[in-house]
Amino acid sequence: MTTPLVAGLAVAAAAYAGRYGIQAWQAFKARPPRMRKFYEGGFQPTMTKREAALILGVRESTQVEKIKEAHRRVMVANHPDAGGSHYLASKVNEAKDMLLGKAKGGGSAF
Repeated sequence: MTTPLVAGLAVAAAAYAGRYGIQAWQAFKARPPRMRKFYEGGFQPTMTKREAALILGVRESTQVEKIKEAHRRVMVANHPDAGGSHYLASKVNEAKDMLLGKAKGGGSAF
């Protein structure tokens, strides 16, 4: 005699859990996207080590491997072949060169 009652409670619990799951999913989809903070702002006429570090998201005294990894990560997001800007790609490359000590001092090509 208690079997139909238990089955009814199980169906009700499943319905409430499903309703909660749907509401949680809709709230998750409606939230604003979480954007990673990258360097925001105009560029200096001549790039400094500080500005280069801000562009790549590393410290000025970071190891060479970390600089290359950061450069690769930022270039994937800004590469011209993937819809990025040629200007931003040149600034990212200039930042890498500045931090690795290969800077020519002439600034960007643009």
